[in-house]
Amino acid sequence: MSDSNISSFLHSKNQNMLLLQRCELQSSGGDGDEDRRLKRRENNRVAAKNSRKKQTQRADELHEACECLEQKNRQLKKEVQFLSEEQRRLTEALKAHEPLCPIMHCVANLGLGPLGPRDVEVPSCLPR
Repeated sequence: MSDSNISSFLHSKNQNMLLLQRCELQSSGGDGDEDRRLKRRENNRVAAKNSRKKQTQRADELHEACECLEQKNRQLKKEVQFLSEEQRRLTEALKAHEPLCPIMHCVANLGLGPLGPRDVEVPSCLPR
């Protein structure tokens, strides 16, 4: 081989080596990209799992709070019903008592309604 052929051969061989090294770097760099991609997917998977877990916990808390509020609402409705019935009974008792009440008669004789001033001396009308 001549010097120019040898030089050409070596140059070609160096070029091939450089190309081979670049390919190896790119393929190993690709593995790094693949590793990063897999790590990112795993992190995303874990984050999604945690998010779903947190969402489930929040839904459970809301469900529990809803049940407590519904129970409280039922309790308050029973109390309203009881108080309404008590108001009705007391109103009936007052209506039944009004015709027999000497105080109510004295106030009526003075020209004052049942909601008139309280400082009127009513006891003078009562029998002694």
